[in-house]
Amino acid sequence: MDTTGPEALVRDHTVYSCVMGSRAFGLATDSSDTDRRGVFLAPTPLFWRFDKPPTHVDGPADEQFSWELERFCELALRANPNVLECLHSPLVEHIDSVGRELLSLRAAFLSRLAHQTFVRYALGQRKKLEADIRQYGVPRWKHAMHLLRLLTSGRDLLRTGTLTIEVGPAREELLAVKRGEVAWPEVERRMVRLAEENEEAAKDSPLPPEPDRARVEDFLIRTRRASASWTDR
Repeated sequence: MDTTGPEALVRDHTVYSCVMGSRAFGLATDSSDTDRRGVFLAPTPLFWRFDKPPTHVDGPADEQFSWELERFCELALRANPNVLECLHSPLVEHIDSVGRELLSLRAAFLSRLAHQTFVRYALGQRKKLEADIRQYGVPRWKHAMHLLRLLTSGRDLLRTGTLTIEVGPAREELLAVKRGEVAWPEVERRMVRLAEENEEAAKDSPLPPEPDRARVEDFLIRTRRASASWTDR
């Protein structure tokens, strides 16, 4: 059996995996997929070869995607919205001692950089929605719903210093957008308002200006050193 290929890395070396998407956000309906995200730790000896282990793996299951630990930490330190939200999923499916330490570092990844990344990502999605309207006359309502959700999540993170991905009482209001029951001008108005609220929240955010890179790097180095003793890989 292959013990070093991409699927084997996910199968044998996952330290943390969770359900993401609508199910984690509290927006699932009967037709919702189950999106799985994970983090695997490639054994250190694999990095001594010319061919390095992958930074991410698609699959092996449908709707499954995993990052190698170092790549995951890099993206989280940059306040990548998808990666930060993965760290805060309420639906954890697998976790080991390395995964538990990773989750204990959640606060170390958070910083005011989230203001730029959340809003920039939302702006990119809005441009795609506007392109849909020009081409088809209507936006992809599901994407519009998630854009509003993301802007709300970013605003609340900047206001409180805590990232909460479940939408709570906003569920029905957001699902109405997904069903196309809210006119596009009103959706646009909400987007603009939320973007402004993100700007205001960033001014007095309790978040630090930068993430705690040294703390995360210490974790990564210790984990790599421990993994170097896995001579059976």
